[in-house]
Amino acid sequence: MALPAVGSQAPDFTLPSTGGDVTLSALRGKNVLLAFFPLAFTGTCTAEMCAFSDDYSRFDGTGTVVIPISVDSVPTLKEFKAKEKLSVDLASDFKREVSRKYGTLLEDKYFSKRAYVLIDKAGTVRWVHEEAELGQKRSNDELMAQIEQLG
Repeated sequence: MALPAVGSQAPDFTLPSTGGDVTLSALRGKNVLLAFFPLAFTGTCTAEMCAFSDDYSRFDGTGTVVIPISVDSVPTLKEFKAKEKLSVDLASDFKREVSRKYGTLLEDKYFSKRAYVLIDKAGTVRWVHEEAELGQKRSNDELMAQIEQLG
């Protein structure tokens, strides 16, 4: 299964997170960046989540909500958030339903690829990117450039 097509309506979901339940459709009126990541406490994922945290105000300033999603449990994500002093809440796709719906789940590994889905204020997918290697990630500057194109 592939990432949702650009121009399509983003599949709705509700997931538990480190800050309570998050429902995609409840965020209409804001841009949303879904950032699927493999696993908490791993090198690239830690660097990526710390970067999101460091630039939290940059994303917030554009009216964009960043939702990092992994298959880790909420207790694991809470521990990860506390250890790394993250300001961004992390969503748990423990049942792998959203990762499957968005085409990011590596079925043989049972965790998600690193992938990004940028959704506009109307709930339309405007940009998607899937990393070829788990150890690669997009820079926040590149993500911000995509967000700025939404206007």
